[in-house]
Amino acid sequence: MTTTAALLIDAFDRVRDSVHHAAKGLSPEQLSARVDDGANSIGWLLWHLSRVQDDHVAAVAGTEQAWTADGWAERFALPFELRSTGYGHTSSDVARVCDISRDRFIGYHDDVHDRTVRYLTTLSDTDLDRIVDQHWVPPVTLATRLVSVISDDLQHVGQAAFVRGVLERRALRD
Repeated sequence: MTTTAALLIDAFDRVRDSVHHAAKGLSPEQLSARVDDGANSIGWLLWHLSRVQDDHVAAVAGTEQAWTADGWAERFALPFELRSTGYGHTSSDVARVCDISRDRFIGYHDDVHDRTVRYLTTLSDTDLDRIVDQHWVPPVTLATRLVSVISDDLQHVGQAAFVRGVLERRALRD
């Protein structure tokens, strides 16, 4: 019998696997490359989706984010506010997420993933109806928040895969 927690873990596992695939074998220069001056880089997309997952899951779990608790903010040394997740970033902000190794992006995402899975294993189906955000109409339940994070993550990792494909085709032409 599949539980709701197992289903959510499977979805987050798929995100993690896609993050690994999108970054596989890329150099810091490739991770920083943009298809044009206004586009997001693969690195920024992977950082952003990991930051959003870290922020949102830590909030509902009532824990500190991996970003601060596990020293990722210091390791990335980005010129943003500590709580920044990338929402509202400008093109010049995106350009600042550069010269970062694939291992750092993957390490941070894997840490966030592990924390997410640990939290999900504590949930029962009745937990999913808990209201976690009163600022929306209707108020946001835990289930809605988790599915929203999965949806956002999958969109951004899909964008990263698209950018990777564009960069690979460009390299073949050159």
